[in-house]
Formats: sequence, C-alpha cells, structure tokens
Amino acid sequence: MGPVTTDTPQDGVPKKGAPGAAPPPSPSGRPAAGTLLLEAARRNMRQYGMLIALGLIIVLFQIWTDGVLLKPNNVTNLVLQNSYILVLAIGMMIVIVAGHIDLSVGSLAAFVSAACAVMMVRHDMPWVPALVLGLLIGALAGAWQGFWIAYVGIPSFIVTLAGMLLFRGGTQIFLGSRSLGPFPEGFQKIATGYLPEVGPVTNYHNLTLLLGLALLAVAVFQEVRDRRRQQAYELDVLPRGLFLLKCAGLAAAVLAFTLTLASYRGVPVVLLLLAALLIGFGYVMRNAVVGRHVYALGGNRAAAKLSGVKDRRVTFLVFVNMGVLAALAGIVYAARLNAGVPQAGINFELEAIAASFIGGASMSGGVGTVFGAIIGGLVLGVLNNGMSLVGIGPDYQQVIKGLVLLAAVGFDVWNKRRVGA
Repeated sequence: MGPVTTDTPQDGVPKKGAPGAAPPPSPSGRPAAGTLLLEAARRNMRQYGMLIALGLIIVLFQIWTDGVLLKPNNVTNLVLQNSYILVLAIGMMIVIVAGHIDLSVGSLAAFVSAACAVMMVRHDMPWVPALVLGLLIGALAGAWQGFWIAYVGIPSFIVTLAGMLLFRGGTQIFLGSRSLGPFPEGFQKIATGYLPEVGPVTNYHNLTLLLGLALLAVAVFQEVRDRRRQQAYELDVLPRGLFLLKCAGLAAAVLAFTLTLASYRGVPVVLLLLAALLIGFGYVMRNAVVGRHVYALGGNRAAAKLSGVKDRRVTFLVFVNMGVLAALAGIVYAARLNAGVPQAGINFELEAIAASFIGGASMSGGVGTVFGAIIGGLVLGVLNNGMSLVGIGPDYQQVIKGLVLLAAVGFDVWNKRRVGA
C-alpha cells in the first residue's frame, strides 16, 4: 500500500487552497469585502432570506399584474387588509420566542370585537371607553390563560385550545347569528382613517412626506450608530462602500414607500399604530430586561431559571401582552368592517403563526424578531393580494400558502443542521 498524501504539512498548517484553509485576507490585512458580506449573510441568513423572498414576490406580482400591485391605492389597501394580522403576528412572535403557542387569538379578537359592538350599539357607550374596556377584556383573558400556563403548569397548547372554544362561544352568545353595527365615526377611523392634509396644495400629501423624511433620517442615524458601536467593540463591519450601498438601498425603499402613500391619501392611522408597535416591541425585545428574559426562557428554560429569571412571571406577562394585542386586532378588524360579526377572527391564529415562522421564529423557541414577524406577515399579505389580483382561486391560494410555510420551516431546520455541523 502506497503512502497517503494530504493537503496538510507536518506543521499542521493547511496549504493555500486546501479545504481547511482560511479565506485569504486583503492586502491591508483585513478580511476581503466579499468575505465580510458572505459572513454577514450567513449570520443573518433567515432574515435576509425573507427580505429577498419578499422582494422577489413583489417583483413577480408587479410584472404578473401589469403594475397593479404597487399602485398607490393597492399599496394602501395592502396595509389596511393586513393590519390586524400584523398586530397578531407581533404578539405571536413573542409567545413563540418564549417557547409557547397561542391558538386562541382569533377567537379572542372576535370576542372583543363583539363586546365592543354590544357596548357601543346596544348600550350607546362612547367609543373611547368602549375601546379601553375592550383592551382591558383582552388583558384579563390573557391573564386568565397565563395563570393556567405559568402557575398551574398546563401546556399552552391545551389552555389556548380551550380558550379558542370559550371565546368563540362567547362571541356567539353576544351576537348570535347577526352582525351588530354601525359604529361611531371616531371608532371607524382607527382602521379607515388617514392623517389630515396640512400645508399648501400639492400633488402629494405633505404630512406624509414630512414623516417619510423623518423616518429616513432616523433609519440612517440608527445604521450609522450601530456601525460605530460595532467598531468601538472591534467587531467586523461592512466596508465603507458596501455600508453606503446598504444605506442607499434603505433610503430608496423608504422614499419609494413614502411617495407611494403620499400620492394617494397619505398615511393611514393604522399604519402609525403598527409603526408604534414595531418600534416599541422591537426596543423591548432587544434592549429591555424582560425582553432578554423572554429569549432566555425560550432558549433554555432550566438555565434561565438558574440564572435568576422569574420564568412564571415572564410567561404570565407574555400571555397578558398577547391578550391585549389580540383585543387590539379585534378592534381594528371591527372598525374596518364597521360591525361586529360572528365570523370574525376565523383562522387569524393560523395566519399569525404562519407569519411568525415565515419571519424567522423557531419551533424550539428562543429565536425570532418583531421585525421578522412583520416581514412574514407582509409575505403572506402580498401573496394573498397578488394571487387575488391575477385571479387565483381561494383553494389554490391555501395550497400555495401552505407550501410557503412548509418551505420556511424546512429552511429553518436545514439552516440549524448546517450551523450545527
């Protein structure tokens, strides 16, 4: 038997071009720009993958619908149609990150919308107190379920399945088989209102333009600040050219979206609500102590408890939060329909769960972002809208969405195995 040759010399250092060799550095001694870009893509593959997928879906349906998809009125309609699912997706993402699931959110949304309808229509209650009471009902429902899950120890699947039946039955008790409406104008504007016109008469909505410019300034400032922080801790950052290209792409996306909305009726009120939820919950999950505790519980509950995390309290608060957001979603849905309907909320929980997993949540918990939930919800929303515009029937739409969800979760499993290997 002849001698065995390898690519590794006796000193243990791989030869240039060998499988175990590190990528060659640039002449300056730092990793090449392409290497840094690939490493960043690997670290954020799931989130970047969903952004790329969303962009490709938009381009596909923009071509397929002959430009109808991105017309200003249809873009606004996309926001209004999917607002309540996006609200639910934010809360569902947090529940899944904590290692649980909530099957009751659709029924709870319907229950709160029915309760608000009864208060405003049958009892002539002003819409503001009815709104506050609706959110309070959601918080109490979330606390009820959170108690059984956190302090009694019943699995969240069982508790929320019981809640789904309970709240759906309560909706039928409130409304029977009839719709109840209409609602006061102020309540309707939660889902159908727009920012008022200000300033001189132009071809665009002036206040929307100002908000878009402010958002652009904040986004660029955040990117620059994050880059400087990474440099201060001597972490790898994108080269200056790639960083400027990233900022330019971000600016182009913000400006295009702003001009699209400003050329129709401006920013919908519900979009401001979604922006506030995205910013608020994004900050809490990234920077607040309770957000870090949620990730710790979902990642490794035993280790988190040993580290001093109060797992029962955190779990309880997660479901209270989910109850409030489910109530808010039900209020937005009822305001959009201008009626409380018995069929409200059907399959909302499935849409929210699908949006969370498509947006990067992991079945094992501990992984996911609020921004990812929004991206996942937008992927589903654009799919629904685009398929309806091209005339694909509801039956085939369900098949396609099921395949998209399966592909997203399958990619998550494959990515974990690849990283582990």
